[in-house]
Amino acid sequence: MQKRVAVVGYGNIGRCAAEAVQASPDLELAGIIRRDPARGAPGPVDVPVVADVADLGKVDAALLCTPTRAVLGTAVGYLKAGINTVDCYDAHASIVDVRRQLGEAAKTGSAVAIVAAGWDPGSDSVVRTLLEACAPRGLTYTNFGPGMSMGHSVAARAVPGVGDALSLTIPLGTGIHRRVVYVELAPGAVLDEVTAAIKADPYFSHDETHVIAVDSIAAIEDMGHGVSLTRKGVSGTRDNQLFEFTMRINNPALTSQIMTACARAGFHQPPGAYTMPELPVIDLLPGDRETLLARLV
Repeated sequence: MQKRVAVVGYGNIGRCAAEAVQASPDLELAGIIRRDPARGAPGPVDVPVVADVADLGKVDAALLCTPTRAVLGTAVGYLKAGINTVDCYDAHASIVDVRRQLGEAAKTGSAVAIVAAGWDPGSDSVVRTLLEACAPRGLTYTNFGPGMSMGHSVAARAVPGVGDALSLTIPLGTGIHRRVVYVELAPGAVLDEVTAAIKADPYFSHDETHVIAVDSIAAIEDMGHGVSLTRKGVSGTRDNQLFEFTMRINNPALTSQIMTACARAGFHQPPGAYTMPELPVIDLLPGDRETLLARLV
């Protein structure tokens, strides 16, 4: 029987998440949840758009396609109601703490929370884990971009005086990045003040950041992104092991696809909170385990 999955939020990731759930043979799109169902882009045909998950009947899991800073407050209510959650929380430094808090809520509701289920953190975290197992002693460099960071763009849009924003990540090598933030200024906003506020935000304060005013974000927006992961290290006592992983992606499409796969994996886990390195990777795929093993092993 198909599991019923709701999509919470209907921005770039939410729209792609709805498509990913509908394309999954073992999942059913229960509906879209948004603060004002009457506003914004229409949802998929014949799919209910509501303000409260209770209006959708039985829901097994919710994909939280919300800004990172809203994840904790949103997820707790679903988990305590017995609904699994999957989020794409992307503030690396606080993931362990969020996992701990959502784990408590999940156990209260006998539910499962999958935390930080995007591509980084998320699937890249799994790759980093595997590479470290291959070469336990060494260094791993994660170089993002060039491309649009959704989390950074959302953070920039929240700054007073910003009408719209696009944050690009430019890799400088060895895991060091430059942030280039294009902003549409709201009427009366002062660029210097907006720049100072963006640079002070924790999303940007640790990186070289440049803020540039433009007339139209829509004229320059591109959902493309990418990553290059490199590890050089030692296997056993043997030096000079080199591993590389590279991908070029549509950012919201990949994020939502991974969230959908993690919703599936969540149904196989006991109550609690998990990050992607803690999940058996085979649980991300639909189908019979032995059939999958015959193809993959």
